[in-house]
Amino acid sequence: MTTNFNVFEAWKDLYNQTSNLYDEKIMESFPSQGIGQLLDVNLQFKKWLDETTEKYLELGNIPSRKDLANLSAQVVNVDAKVDSLEELLEDKLEGTDNQVSFKNELSDLKAEMKNLDKKLNQILTALKSKE
Repeated sequence: MTTNFNVFEAWKDLYNQTSNLYDEKIMESFPSQGIGQLLDVNLQFKKWLDETTEKYLELGNIPSRKDLANLSAQVVNVDAKVDSLEELLEDKLEGTDNQVSFKNELSDLKAEMKNLDKKLNQILTALKSKE
């Protein structure tokens, strides 16, 4: 008589039984109320450690992470303001360049108009002299 032995099913049963056993033993040894108190003590210790470290850094005149983060934010703000001022200045300079080129074009146009006026006067005098 041959029976099919499934290794996976055997492993799965063994895993489930040991997992349940570990869960039961852990719950007996470490009740949730005790774990909650342990976490509470850990949080209080971390808070005390953070406050002590901050006071130590302040007394040693050493910047903390909070100070560096604030400084970093201020640097970013200053950088943004410098960029906006730079753009404004570039716009003004472009406007000035346009005004300078416009003025040059206008003076060239005036000079051409004077030349045309002189030529028209010459043509008129030539026409009058032929009459």
